[in-house]
Amino acid sequence: MSQPKTPAPRQTPPKLNRRTLFAGASTVGALAAVATVLPKAADRAAPSMVSKPAPERGGGYSLTEHVKQYYKTTMI
Repeated sequence: MSQPKTPAPRQTPPKLNRRTLFAGASTVGALAAVATVLPKAADRAAPSMVSKPAPERGGGYSLTEHVKQYYKTTMI
């Protein structure tokens, strides 16, 4: 009582239509745009901040330009 073997269904190659063509082309275009911008972004790395030594008798608050700008924005 063996069952007859059925042949495996033939797989047809995927069709290339306009939608997949344009999706692939836009992906390649986006990757090319990122690749051209990426080296420029590495050149603009943030400058390293040199930290001041900790004060000996506590404290440590310093009035920097950033803090002054914040105070200016909070004034009514």
